[in-house]
Amino acid sequence: MRLSYPPNLRIIRVPCTGKVDVIHILRAFEKGADGVAVVGCLEGDCHYLTGNLRARKRVEQAQKILDTVGVGGERVKMFNLSSGEGPRFAQYAQEIFATVMELGPNPVKLAKRKQQSGVGDQETEVSQIKAAAV
Repeated sequence: MRLSYPPNLRIIRVPCTGKVDVIHILRAFEKGADGVAVVGCLEGDCHYLTGNLRARKRVEQAQKILDTVGVGGERVKMFNLSSGEGPRFAQYAQEIFATVMELGPNPVKLAKRKQQSGVGDQETEVSQIKAAAV
């Protein structure tokens, strides 16, 4: 079975989502990610007992921080599924991709581009957004 999800999605595997810290999520945005999805095992089904519950709390903390700094907490989501639910993973990937496309590029990334180029022209900024969306 071939599953279809956005080609620009980057998967980073960890032994348990409990290993994902708030700093990892924030660093992804600092490095230019437009969105982050943390996908863990079903709640109550964690091999490490409470790893996915810790991850959910950390995702919520990251959402609050991103809202506070103006990036937008809706760019981070936590999903739970079992390893046998490949089609659901593809669905979640499409969902976060659609959310990010609706929100546009990461404001941190745009600010870095603007700072590096020294261009404040709105036409250039709009063309960069369109290029990032393609």
